[in-house]
Amino acid sequence: MDFPEELKYSKEHIWVRVEGDKAVVGVTDYAQSELGKITSIELPEAGDEIQQEDSFGSIEARKTVADLYAPLSGTVLELNEELLDNPALLNEDPYDSGWIIVVSLDDPEELALLLSAEEYADALEEFD
Repeated sequence: MDFPEELKYSKEHIWVRVEGDKAVVGVTDYAQSELGKITSIELPEAGDEIQQEDSFGSIEARKTVADLYAPLSGTVLELNEELLDNPALLNEDPYDSGWIIVVSLDDPEELALLLSAEEYADALEEFD
């Protein structure tokens, strides 16, 4: 499994890459591998407000539907519309072309509640 060191992670298997006053959000390599072949994704609209730990969309795979839980609170600034036509990007490249949304970083203190790559990897061992 790949967990880039520069990212932060939630226990709900979401990654965050901080870029100034914005955060790029996606699903982890672990999440996409557990889901299997992803067939569709439901995204919020640009301008939507999301709250940390609230659902902001869902991913459908062959055998299941999984809610996406916001790792941070903020306004959705951008969404990866390419995923609507090609949800397999989440499986193929979860950390680059498979990003899901960009949100404003309204409360940088929320970042302290997220995990480092090492802490996330350790948390996964507890799931097994």
